[in-house]
Amino acid sequence: MESNKSDHPHCPSGGDCESCGGKCHDDTRAVHENLKGVRHIFLVMSGKGGVGKSTVAANLAASLSLRGWATGLLDVDFHGPSIPKMLGLEGAPLFAEGEKLLPVEMGSLNLKVMSIGFTLPQTDHAVIWRGAMKHGIIRQLLGDVAWGDLDALVIDTPPGTGDECLSTCQLLPQADGAILVTTPQQISATDVSKSLNFLSQLSLPVLGIVENMSGFVCPHCGERVEIFSQGAGEGLARQYGVPFLGRLPLDPQVCAGGDAGEPFVERYASSATAKAFESMVDALLPQPS
Repeated sequence: MESNKSDHPHCPSGGDCESCGGKCHDDTRAVHENLKGVRHIFLVMSGKGGVGKSTVAANLAASLSLRGWATGLLDVDFHGPSIPKMLGLEGAPLFAEGEKLLPVEMGSLNLKVMSIGFTLPQTDHAVIWRGAMKHGIIRQLLGDVAWGDLDALVIDTPPGTGDECLSTCQLLPQADGAILVTTPQQISATDVSKSLNFLSQLSLPVLGIVENMSGFVCPHCGERVEIFSQGAGEGLARQYGVPFLGRLPLDPQVCAGGDAGEPFVERYASSATAKAFESMVDALLPQPS
């Protein structure tokens, strides 16, 4: 029996472009046109929650901004949009210019931010949406927000490989690739391996793996204690042949920065954790030719 599926892996109907009426092509073209001024697109992903993915995304965007890059940060974690809180932007109003929605500007950084959290009446308001609506909202966040000219757009995705991640990747075949975040335990790495296979099926590159919460460095004596097991992230990178970007220790200053609405790479720039993060960013960025 002849298949109706096209050779288009980014079709929301699983490649069945005849079924979707070609809307996948229209959506992808609209997003591509709106983001034509964006030089690099980095997705931050993980196979499970609670690994510090949003912390990595927020500090990656802040780090790029501090280096003079015009940067955008898009939060597509609809059910746990923590980016506004992490950047001190809770309650920021949204404005439109013509048919485009304007991202929120973070005053201390050259950073444009958009999150569904800006539209919620209360921080404890639950978002109860099905997949089709999520796809439409993500298309709007990518295609109908005035991102303008950016050196980089960082996208904080929700954990797992569900609707939001799939729609985001489908709409961004031009993305540079994804940074995957895990903790040192094997159970976390097992879940992250699902994201590796997910990206492989969508033909999107893996830019590297970050092992977060990797040991605790005492702020008083400097001694390092391995609270969890160690090395799952590095082992996963070796198993799949992708770059290992490094380890980030558990650090009270990371929590303090997030609660205060200021990225730790800005607030605690001289800390060992901030310097470790900056080394990861150095390894991630395209090298000059």
